[in-house]
Amino acid sequence: MAYRKYVRTLFAPVLITLVAASFLHAAAQAAPDDRKQIIPALLHREHVASVSFAQIAGGETVLAEAYGEQSPGVAVSTATLYNIASMSKPISAEVLLRLASAGKLSLDEPMYKYWADPDVAADPKAKLLTPRLALDHQTGFANWRRETGGKLAFTRDPGTGFGYSGEGYQYVARFAEKRTGKPFESLAQDLIFDPSGMTRTAYTQRPWMEGNIAQPTDKDGQWLKPVLATQFIAADLVYTTPTQYASFVESLMRGAGETAAIRKLRESVLTDRKAELCVGKLAKACPDEVGFGPGWEVVKTHGKTFLMHTGLDEGVFTLGYFDPGSRAGVIFFTNSANGPRVILPILKLLDADPNFIAYLEAQV
Repeated sequence: MAYRKYVRTLFAPVLITLVAASFLHAAAQAAPDDRKQIIPALLHREHVASVSFAQIAGGETVLAEAYGEQSPGVAVSTATLYNIASMSKPISAEVLLRLASAGKLSLDEPMYKYWADPDVAADPKAKLLTPRLALDHQTGFANWRRETGGKLAFTRDPGTGFGYSGEGYQYVARFAEKRTGKPFESLAQDLIFDPSGMTRTAYTQRPWMEGNIAQPTDKDGQWLKPVLATQFIAADLVYTTPTQYASFVESLMRGAGETAAIRKLRESVLTDRKAELCVGKLAKACPDEVGFGPGWEVVKTHGKTFLMHTGLDEGVFTLGYFDPGSRAGVIFFTNSANGPRVILPILKLLDADPNFIAYLEAQV
């Protein structure tokens, strides 16, 4: 199947155009018990079919709720499966990090010795590619090869700058297969899903998904057909629930299957984007550091480190963040192009970390 294009990695541009100021005020003033009245009204106002979320505190999931419809006339539940779009990337990145922790590969070894895509195999730049560069979005590839005439091609030299790339993630996943001799989905199952109890999470279509999927909706609320993969895409189209994804995040907080060095690496800004992002109004509230680590966007501000990622496919918006220091965070999935409109109000209802909220609000 054709790869899906992930339009943007950062939350700010969507937030600027979509956030509902009146509901931000209402949510900030509301008691937690009022969310069962506020959230349905918010969804109705903003034409969002459903939202499902899980909140983590003290390293454990303490709250899971779902509101709205997963499909016409069918109420959503916390067991409803969502296409998490580019929030698939942190899972795929963690497969590589755990393989590196186990000594099965090095994040800095040349990938061409085991895998080179036929489109670039003859290009000397392919010899420069390493797993680290792929996970940090520095391969030099476009997001998807359809942007370069249907063939994979370098748009810059590897390691010379940021370039968000789903192709880079697919490339490093193929390398992991060749390096270990195991299918990537099997690696994810063995290293991530089984240890974390993620029994309802998969890269490709499964029989148990039937009747349990959150059907996407466009900005006008029209129902769209769900897209499911028949072959894995490391950067997109994983289906799961917020509570399952929260279990994955909990495992990261524990450092499961990782060395201390790998855990530290994941929380580091390896692709610095501060100069690029801290312009205009954002410059007044710029984080100390902001950019990408392996798999996650990393934001360091007010003495805290936040790891976050968003996902955007047609009729889908997702967002997740966590603070490894306080071991707290929230996972949001929506089946709506308007999903960004409801994130900040619900974060305030959940009394989420004020420093993370301030980071998002500074971008409005």
